[in-house]
Amino acid sequence: MPKSLWLLIIGMAINVTGASFLWPLNTIYIHDYLGKSLTIAGFVLMLNSFASVIGNLLGGVLFDRIGGFKSIMFGISITLFTLFLLIFNHDWPTYVWLLILIGFGQGMVFPAMYALAGSVWPKGERRAFNAIYVAQNVGVALGSALGGFVASMSFHYIFIANAALYLIFFLISFFGYRRISNKKGVQASIIKQPKSIRNRAAFLSLVLLSCSYLLAWVIYSQWASTFSAYSQKIGIELNQYSLLWTVNGALIVLGQPLLSMVLKRFEKKLKMQMVVGFMLFILSYIVMLEAKQFSSFMTAMVIITLGEMLVWPVVPTIAHKLAPKGREGFYQGFVNSMATGGRMVGPMLGGFLADVYGMKWLMIVMIGLLFIGMGLTVIYDRVFSSEKEKEMSVSY
Repeated sequence: MPKSLWLLIIGMAINVTGASFLWPLNTIYIHDYLGKSLTIAGFVLMLNSFASVIGNLLGGVLFDRIGGFKSIMFGISITLFTLFLLIFNHDWPTYVWLLILIGFGQGMVFPAMYALAGSVWPKGERRAFNAIYVAQNVGVALGSALGGFVASMSFHYIFIANAALYLIFFLISFFGYRRISNKKGVQASIIKQPKSIRNRAAFLSLVLLSCSYLLAWVIYSQWASTFSAYSQKIGIELNQYSLLWTVNGALIVLGQPLLSMVLKRFEKKLKMQMVVGFMLFILSYIVMLEAKQFSSFMTAMVIITLGEMLVWPVVPTIAHKLAPKGREGFYQGFVNSMATGGRMVGPMLGGFLADVYGMKWLMIVMIGLLFIGMGLTVIYDRVFSSEKEKEMSVSY
């Protein structure tokens, strides 16, 4: 891998480690320390996710207009400034407004990082995006583990640690990313792009792919929301449930060598890779339909983690391939915003289904949504292929 990609990987790991100090503890802080209801806490987190969606879209557009370095620094600067404010004022309602700004700033960074990874190692294709994906998971594992330890001493230290890590990320980005340039049309405005048949078809393919991605995240988000409550209800201990996520992170990081061997079979078959991933998601939910003990939860978690390892890195790879010259950032921002949207909608939809119809029907509905997502994956590129053939026939 190029040295510039290693800088992006290190930066992403530190970025997500800092973010993971805070996000798993937000509900606890709002409910236990600020004295607000769980409904209000959920609404605040939804606002944070919505701000991230806007940040994803804006970050992608800025990448295309002003370049990767400037767009990343803009997002980091907003986040870092807000985190320093959070150290000195984290009372209600200031905490809400600052959390929204943090979501917006962080949202701007992710699509630019992914788009830059694709441009600095164009020959690497999926491997570049997979490396960024692994770095994110390393950050989640480190941040979540360290965050709980720091919070046990004082919650105030969480805000200090988060700001300190973002300061390190700022310095790495400022001194390391300045020399990294995405030479393929970084200054091109998306407004000036010719609206050819191929570009319209590429965007329609992106929309279908992103809808599939959103559904996958709606289903996956149940593990951090409804399934956690369900596990407690059937007598699974909290430390056992936490172990599920430890296994999730360990599989993602340690399983990369084995995954690389498997993915050689999918070198030019990204769609098939996604379909297999969706099938594993479905299998995981079939196991969960009859899950009454910890071993079933662990089996389902291992299966869905394998599916995640196939699906999550391939979506930005396909988006990069679909993107016309000069729109790489916008395409990455679009798929990132759909993932964030899935994480935002998933807990609300799952909570409603579980409360009104019960867990069994929740899982049946989720399996149905997975089949829809798999169907969208199968057809996403058919429009692009047919329209490309039309364009070629017109040009001849």
